[in-house]
Amino acid sequence: MKINCLGCGFKLDLDEAYDDYDGPVKCFACEAILEIRTEQGYIKAVQQENAVMHPSVARVLERGRSRAKEAA
Repeated sequence: MKINCLGCGFKLDLDEAYDDYDGPVKCFACEAILEIRTEQGYIKAVQQENAVMHPSVARVLERGRSRAKEAA
């Protein structure tokens, strides 16, 4: 099962031990803590515990907002 980190977008590859899991997972790239809930190998919920956005993601979002304002 793969999930994307909500902080930086890094793809976390979780093995079968996480098929029925409810708890924290740490991103290897940005060290964000994600609270996940899975059932029978399917993701039911993902939430970032320490909701600090990775700086590179914040820059991309800001660029998108700026372009949207210029287009309007």
